[in-house]
Parts: sequence; structure tokens; C-alpha cells
Amino acid sequence: MSLSVVLCCLWAVAATITALLPYKRQFPPGIFLLVAAPFLIVFLGYQHGMIWAVLALAGFASMFRNPLIYLVHKAMGKLSKDPKDGE
Repeated sequence: MSLSVVLCCLWAVAATITALLPYKRQFPPGIFLLVAAPFLIVFLGYQHGMIWAVLALAGFASMFRNPLIYLVHKAMGKLSKDPKDGE
């Protein structure tokens, strides 16, 4: 197995373990995983091709959909001040 596949598998295991932690303890490892993922996806795409990078990106987006949605809304200035306003 190539280094990029091994690193991506280790990332997936770390993300799963992080998801099992209590909510308040998820932030430090979650931020590290969120930052590391694009580098791993590019590395995987470089070694194995774009289709594998796209599949890895889909898995990443699936696992981190809520933080990514929050960041997109924050970047677009669409965050609600009142949590009762909905999404």
C-alpha cells in the first residue's frame, strides 16, 4: 500500500475515534483533522489519480458536513443570531 492510502486510512480511524469522544473533547482533534484532510486528499490524488481524490473528498465532506456548512454560512455572512430561526 502506498503512503497516501495508509495516511488516509489512519485519518479515517482517527476521525472515527474523535467522533466517539464526548462533545467538548472533540474540538482539538477535530480541528487538526479538518486542517489535515485537504493535504491528505491532494496527496492521494497526486499518487493515485483524481477519481480517488474525489471519493476521498466525498467521504471527508460526509464526515464533516456540519462544521463545513457552518464555515460556509459564516463566510457568506448568513449566520443567524437567534438559534430559533432555523438553518
